[in-house]
Amino acid sequence: MRNEQDEINAGLVAAAMRNIRLARRMRPSELARELNMPLRTYEHLEAGRGKITYEKIVRFAEATNSDPVAILLSIPLKSDAFAVRCADNKLATILTIALGELNEELGDDIEFLEAGTLIGAFTRVTKDLKAHVANRDLFAENWLKEHSPKVDGARHASRQRWRLKP
Repeated sequence: MRNEQDEINAGLVAAAMRNIRLARRMRPSELARELNMPLRTYEHLEAGRGKITYEKIVRFAEATNSDPVAILLSIPLKSDAFAVRCADNKLATILTIALGELNEELGDDIEFLEAGTLIGAFTRVTKDLKAHVANRDLFAENWLKEHSPKVDGARHASRQRWRLKP
């Protein structure tokens, strides 16, 4: 029997799956077929009433080319939107792979990483990622500013060309 927290968690995963499906412009019947389940079963799953397992999330992610780890992280982050935001870039899966490599390389020594060191490292990484996004936006704005006068000038020149001479 589900408790209230289980229902909230199932609702977050279900909302993430539904929103990814919608973003991918897929119909429930397509996903039901891809997941090899009856349409009604898939609809219950997407409504948060079906049994959601890790295997089903992975199969769903494969069918929608999305990030299964981000779907799972929608629970602790309390954000089904996170899964949609990571669907294309696979941020959560990439992070998990990097952590797996760290675990392989350090083994038992991973316990010697202090909380302050981890917080500092992750803070630097998140600042770098935010700066990357800001620079990308700034690049687009600067590009538009540089090219807009040329477009306006061309528009002005074409207006001049079509004017009738007295």
